[in-house]
Amino acid sequence: MASPEAVPAAAAPKQNGTDSPAKRSIERKPVAAGQPTSPPRATKPASSAPAPDTAAKLEAAAITGDDGVNPLDFEGSVETNHDLPTLETIRKIDNYTVLDRDGKSHTFRSLYTGRHTARRVLIIFIRHFYCGNCQQYLRTLSESITPPSLLALPHSTFICVIGCGDPALINMYADAAACPFPIYADPTRRLYAELGMVRTLALGARPAYMKTHLLKSSAISVVQGLKQIGKGLALKGGDGKQVGGEFLFEPVEVESGEGGRRRVVVASTPVGVEPPKAWAAAEDGGGEGEGKGGRSETSLDGKGEPDAEGEDKVVTWCHRMKNTRDHAEVPELMEVLGLDGDGRPVGDKERWERAVRERKGTGVSVAGRTSKEVGESGALL
Repeated sequence: MASPEAVPAAAAPKQNGTDSPAKRSIERKPVAAGQPTSPPRATKPASSAPAPDTAAKLEAAAITGDDGVNPLDFEGSVETNHDLPTLETIRKIDNYTVLDRDGKSHTFRSLYTGRHTARRVLIIFIRHFYCGNCQQYLRTLSESITPPSLLALPHSTFICVIGCGDPALINMYADAAACPFPIYADPTRRLYAELGMVRTLALGARPAYMKTHLLKSSAISVVQGLKQIGKGLALKGGDGKQVGGEFLFEPVEVESGEGGRRRVVVASTPVGVEPPKAWAAAEDGGGEGEGKGGRSETSLDGKGEPDAEGEDKVVTWCHRMKNTRDHAEVPELMEVLGLDGDGRPVGDKERWERAVRERKGTGVSVAGRTSKEVGESGALL
């Protein structure tokens, strides 16, 4: 069975034997409550070897197509969680590199802190660059969450997007998704692995952000791939099974409250740093003598300049996709960012109302709540 939203059929890369008949013949039974999620191994006893970390598990899944938990077909959803990344994980991936549309390298840390960077940054991880589902997601999101609406927030807020394909496809993708936010590429998928995002072809239920029928969206994806054959990019859209998620980075301070309870608040915006400057740097390439994103051509990410590395931040809210159509809905993101309203509704009223009611992510966006509310909720860092 071919994937409706994987890399176009004419451009589908081989997955190291993942799609062999032998592996596709495996039938996986539902895991009952309280039962182990992985079948017994015939090798060493579990106690004789340390459990592999997330990255190792995902690397094994990338080779075998089977991680012992997630479905091998297009039905259901994968078993994942929305635990907030630890400080150890964030520090580990800070110096991982992402590529911009010109193929220039930037550290992951530079996307969420440093010069010309907003205090709060929502990083959206999409699938491959031919995925029609994610393109529809960004189009729907961009209709409701605009640069002017983010500028109106009391704390400077920004959004950036990361995909897992070739950076040479970023311009095509940005146009197809009508996305006003900067887009980067992580072809290695190391960030996806370390942040706990998984691989699956499961479709899941149709979300509210999808306005186009799946068949039409799939056809558009195939056409996009075919148009890239002459450029040698038809096979470089990214891993067709990789799914993404959303992570909100915020600077926080912990204050002592009544009775010894701690309260988490957003660190105050430094004097002289205004939201418009952050947006201007990202949109028009920054100041004189700087490259795109306001970063020096001679110093990667502007490092080496006063306060260039920025302040430390943590992930205060996140969501990981369980299937290929499981991005956090627009109303939830608006709530997380502190925006008023539920966004621009889609034609299907029932699906949009469900999106307004239900929530997928985990955490507390401290910028959208008062110190008292955060302290009472027990959201302590």
